[in-house]
Amino acid sequence: MKIKLKLFATLTDYLPQPAKKNEVEIEVAANATVSSVIERYNLPPKLVHLVLVNGLYIYPHDRTTQNLNEGDALAIWPPIAGG
Repeated sequence: MKIKLKLFATLTDYLPQPAKKNEVEIEVAANATVSSVIERYNLPPKLVHLVLVNGLYIYPHDRTTQNLNEGDALAIWPPIAGG
């Protein structure tokens, strides 16, 4: 099934090609979880901070059990410091 993967800030370096700006449509298994996508793209755990599926926050302890569905948008941000 296809989902949209959106990575922000320093995580954009991990997007597979051909990515447009900060997102790409990817093919995942029917039973894919948030964690399985994070692991598949070798996203460093210390950089996976804010995770949303279709705009809803996914708590760290739910990422291994949160299944993805056809057409979902998985968005991930690293920790960001501002001044």
